[in-house]
Amino acid sequence: MDYTSTFDRTIARIGTSSEKWDALRKHFGTDDVIPLWVADMDFAAPLPVQEAIQQRMEHGVLGYTVRTNQYHQSIVNWMEHRYQWSIDQDWIVFTPGVVSALNFAVETYTEPGDKVIIQTPVYPPFYSVVKGHGRELVENPLIQDPNGDYLMDFEHLESVLDEKVKMLILCNPHNPIGRVWTRNELEQLERLCAKWNIIVVSDEIHGDLVHEPHSHIPYASLSESARNRSIICTAPSKTFNIAGLNTSNIIIPNEQLRNAFALKINQFGIGQINVFGAVATEAAYTHGQEWLQQCMEYTYRNMEYVQQYIAEHLPELSVRLPEATYLLWIDCSKLQMEQLELVSFLLDQAKIALNDGNAFGTTGQGYMRMNVACSRSLLEEAMGRLHNAIKVWRTTQPVTATVE
Repeated sequence: MDYTSTFDRTIARIGTSSEKWDALRKHFGTDDVIPLWVADMDFAAPLPVQEAIQQRMEHGVLGYTVRTNQYHQSIVNWMEHRYQWSIDQDWIVFTPGVVSALNFAVETYTEPGDKVIIQTPVYPPFYSVVKGHGRELVENPLIQDPNGDYLMDFEHLESVLDEKVKMLILCNPHNPIGRVWTRNELEQLERLCAKWNIIVVSDEIHGDLVHEPHSHIPYASLSESARNRSIICTAPSKTFNIAGLNTSNIIIPNEQLRNAFALKINQFGIGQINVFGAVATEAAYTHGQEWLQQCMEYTYRNMEYVQQYIAEHLPELSVRLPEATYLLWIDCSKLQMEQLELVSFLLDQAKIALNDGNAFGTTGQGYMRMNVACSRSLLEEAMGRLHNAIKVWRTTQPVTATVE
């Protein structure tokens, strides 16, 4: 099936309780903007997912739901087919979201005062899940090489490791910068974590959104050592745009770690799966490959469009194509604005809502994150607004500061 026409269609989402669209005033103080922020596609879910939900709805009885053998097998098959990673059904623990899983992992495997490492700039909840539970946050900032590529700083990481470090939360692939960590990088990381017996919680929610020729490597698949000390957080939500169904699958090969995590989930009574999350996940992993491939191609073309548009019309900005995700990490530093001024400029003058780079940590200052998983026509309108706003801004600058 050709899904291009569905991706090209701008679906009206206002009035559907969409956080991305209906909560603009709450988050930004205005609703007169184009939302290109939260990692939520404006695309309808794959047709097989819609049909599975509709069929289940027609039954009419929406009672307590269990995760069936077919549900688990769809996840096992997906991991085997997509990553050549063989997992057992027993390794899978349900949570109602990856952020929930991160919170429970911190609660399960660390104590107040223990150190937890994150690699910044990074997805904002990484900060809160550590600080919110009274753990000591240790930042291992990513570094940029002369070409602008982000790399792990292993020298710095080794310098901050000690017996108080109990966990490292890995973003794999990385949000917001879009890096897909190579096997060599992950193995270097694993050697250091193994040396200090550190548990690695790997957020792999964007693992299915990797662009060729790059390949996602599940952290636990690296070695027996990695498998025994890792918590792999997965979900169909970003992959198939079904985040509203709150369904995540946490893969924990180590039985002792898995039992401890499952106990914590049960203590809080959140282990029951959503009826529609169950049928949607199984349908997506079983029949969603074609939709995903076309979606990836569409969003990548959108990213190429933005990159080319910036190169041709907006020399004050720069952006590199990410290796994964549909999110662009845009360098706005040449505008020479303070971060609050930059955010206000984009909202008030360009009338577009992006994610504030500062929310990803202090190393995100001067950057903004743009979500391009929308129709091309909407994206073109947003870029036109941005262009017009910057043209007006140029007229206010001293001649010597104007970028031609």
